[in-house]
Amino acid sequence: MDTDVSASKPLRVALLGAGVVGGAVARHLTERANDMAARVGAPLEIVGIAVRRAGRDRSDLGVDPSLVTTDAEELVTRADIVVEVIGGIEPARSLILRAMEHGASVVTANKALLAEDGPRLYAAAAEHRVDLYYEAAVAGAIPLLRPLRESLAGDEVRKVLGIVNGTTNYVLDKMDTTGAGFEDAVEQAQALGYAEADPTADVEGFDAAAKAAILASLAFHTRVSGSDVHREGITEVTPADVAAAREMDCVVKLLSICERTDAGVSVRVHPAMIPRSHPLAGVRDAFNAVFVEADAAGQLMFYGRGAGGDPTASAVLGDLVAVARHRVGGGLGPGESSYADLPILSMGDAQTRYYVSLDVADRSGVLAKVAAAFADHNVSIETVRQEMVPEERDGEQRDGGEVAGNTNARANLVIVTHAATDAALSATVESLRTLDVVRGVNSVMRVEGS
Repeated sequence: MDTDVSASKPLRVALLGAGVVGGAVARHLTERANDMAARVGAPLEIVGIAVRRAGRDRSDLGVDPSLVTTDAEELVTRADIVVEVIGGIEPARSLILRAMEHGASVVTANKALLAEDGPRLYAAAAEHRVDLYYEAAVAGAIPLLRPLRESLAGDEVRKVLGIVNGTTNYVLDKMDTTGAGFEDAVEQAQALGYAEADPTADVEGFDAAAKAAILASLAFHTRVSGSDVHREGITEVTPADVAAAREMDCVVKLLSICERTDAGVSVRVHPAMIPRSHPLAGVRDAFNAVFVEADAAGQLMFYGRGAGGDPTASAVLGDLVAVARHRVGGGLGPGESSYADLPILSMGDAQTRYYVSLDVADRSGVLAKVAAAFADHNVSIETVRQEMVPEERDGEQRDGGEVAGNTNARANLVIVTHAATDAALSATVESLRTLDVVRGVNSVMRVEGS
């Protein structure tokens, strides 16, 4: 027999933030109130929406204007569930901790805070017997964190490889498909609303690094903070790099890479070439995708919209329903799992492959000297390709100086290595720069995927 949920005691929901995501959450809660109540087993009642500034028109939220307040500290003390979508470290951290102290479960989309201070939030949730859910913190609408935390809890995850920043994926996609330069592609992303006016957090990899820390923590049952993640952005990626990848039937992506090895956990964010045959290579525009490899499950891929008001609100609402069900049923969801406590490896210990493009003299013995530099650092060469470069005439400039002699026969030497430690590969590149037969190192990029 159906239960009349309207007679059940409402669960009080406080919303912190009324921006793009917060506004979408408020609208969906209001417009779909009956459905939400049926799914939870009790009505969800918005008891307040905290904003930074009063006086603005909030009619788009679809709620009673009297619910809008600037007193977030008071609001969180009278809620059963607090939804935090204001972002940043403070005041979000203090408000979440205050909410938990007053017995409220928390749903957040705050990747930066979780990457910086996740263990403290988990400890507070455990102490006060409340839930902490954060599906929306990584990859927007894509159901990803709960599968890692719950569906794969009985498996052993070996690798998480993903595109978790839509802005950078859009930029690199346009550089690949249209030949646009970096600056032009960023401007296009800004015009479409994919990039902020200041895109630093995206293009320098900070956003992806915070998400990688969260993914690694869940996947490997080990505390990983944002400072543990090696981070490189895409600002140094050139059209020449993108063209070189195309010649290798590859594409350049900003990847978040979390790996578990016998030695420990490696977590890194950097641009890399991946074969066009790899599932991640086909992720276009501002979409996100994450590739997971586990012992029993094998290979899994999660794909969808990684940002935006409605997609992110979908993840927030999913968490809200789950947490609300726990409140109705008197239970709790899973907390932090950091029992493995694996060592965090430095970037130098990470196993990767390199693409190296060299401007070399075209004479006998060059390849032998270059190969010796790789061998000296125990780096194995997978492929070598040489292309002739038109000869320079006497008097032409190179590297800021005059070209000596009447002609300078040159070649472009492209080398792809087998996997080796990043430290060995970096040392190899530095050795190549010192060789008399190497006129310059044109490009260096890591290669991922198989």
